[in-house]
Amino acid sequence: MDRIDSGSRTIAAPPETVYQALLDRESLEAWLPPEGMRGRIEHWDPRPGGGFRMILTYLDASAAPGKSSDATDVVEVGFAELVPAERVVQRAVFESEDPAFAGTMTMTWTLAAAGDGTEVTVTATDVPSGIGQADHEAGIASSLANLASFAETR
Repeated sequence: MDRIDSGSRTIAAPPETVYQALLDRESLEAWLPPEGMRGRIEHWDPRPGGGFRMILTYLDASAAPGKSSDATDVVEVGFAELVPAERVVQRAVFESEDPAFAGTMTMTWTLAAAGDGTEVTVTATDVPSGIGQADHEAGIASSLANLASFAETR
């Protein structure tokens, strides 16, 4: 679990707007699920030490089996660090009986002012071995594209 999966994108919105999209329940449900999935948050506590539980459902379960069931990925996410308009650090644990998805993955969202926008960089460490790097980085890129579409219209 030494690999690092990552992605970045410049978003035409200020860091404060992007940060709010990372910490608003309805916003997160709208943009976080990558292409081919939808998400629902079951509980929400946006503070260091708090977190959320998200159920990601595949729109076509035959295309990619889920980690938690045939059609879902269920993930418990804790907020480890929140630095307004700069950084969000999350610790994610997937609910799965498959040991290849065990462990705690750390997702760090770093925001940096870039002209009139924000450079958003996502790094994932301690990624469970059952998550393919190419697929994970494609999912990160998809979520970043969704975040851009969401934040740029605010």
